[in-house]
Amino acid sequence: MQHPRAFACPGNPARLNGAAAMSYLWIFIGGGIGSVARYAGSGMVARLIGETFPWGTLFVNVSGSLAIGFFAALTDVDGRLLVGPGVRQFVMLGILGGYTTFSSFSYQTLELVRDGEWLRAGGNAALSFLLCMVAVWLGHVLAAALNSIRGI
Repeated sequence: MQHPRAFACPGNPARLNGAAAMSYLWIFIGGGIGSVARYAGSGMVARLIGETFPWGTLFVNVSGSLAIGFFAALTDVDGRLLVGPGVRQFVMLGILGGYTTFSSFSYQTLELVRDGEWLRAGGNAALSFLLCMVAVWLGHVLAAALNSIRGI
């Protein structure tokens, strides 16, 4: 069963009460922790294995997906560890979201599969891959064009 509060946003950050503002702060702090862990983990793997293939990024994406799957199941309503939605947000959105957004993608796709939404799960996977590849290519093309303009 999906745990909807794990990814719920408390509203417009400009109009937050104290509790909602703290949610944003904890997700922000978790994101910093996750980003530093991503940098350290991918760098370590790249140094150990080499950089001829993005092993560090693959390691981060796979380990982040493993971590979010484990934590989500462990803290789900049927799990053995009862934590509040704030803790789930800190770990899943903050730490693991900063560590790799691939973990969020993987978890949400798994939830679609678990809910029997195979077409949506496949669509999410295919569209995520295709659109992200197009977006990274387009970003590269735009930056290359900007880089070629002299005098800016």
